[in-house]
Amino acid sequence: MTKRRNVVVHIATSADGYIARADGDLEWLTSRPAPKGFYGINTFMKSIDTMVLGRKTYEASLRMGAKFDSKSRHIVFSRHAPPAGAPSGVQFVNGAIGPFVSRLREQPGKDIWLMGGGGLIASFLDEHAIDEFVISVVPVLIGDGIPLIARRRRHVLLDLHSVERFEDGLVQLHYRVQNHSP
Repeated sequence: MTKRRNVVVHIATSADGYIARADGDLEWLTSRPAPKGFYGINTFMKSIDTMVLGRKTYEASLRMGAKFDSKSRHIVFSRHAPPAGAPSGVQFVNGAIGPFVSRLREQPGKDIWLMGGGGLIASFLDEHAIDEFVISVVPVLIGDGIPLIARRRRHVLLDLHSVERFEDGLVQLHYRVQNHSP
């Protein structure tokens, strides 16, 4: 029997719960010196083979120099037509999340990394399409910005799987999604 593919949100937030400033700026995050092993991301990357992100996160990643190659599958949820010249390893999708994730889970492969942003994470959560959260809480307050999850009325129970503290004060929380209620 094959292992079920989990959808994992692996993301960093400020201590006040923002994934970026309101204009998308990440300087508060990218200017930090990272410890050896980059907070376990190298190990995490070995557990996934598909990355899902929203259009704004995709465009911000390109601006930051991200390379989208065919080694991993990249899926961008967007309400707009794919841009001309998009890398061949990137698939643009605009369909319903629930059925899409069900089909994706049925395909053989490793876990799926839901990268963001906050609106897409909220939409996946509303469709009961997230299994785990790995949230790296950066010890900085930025006061305003894009929240980890877009605000909506929901009640989702999480089970704390692990907590890891790093020397620079970053704390990584690993939760499993337990229950979805209206």
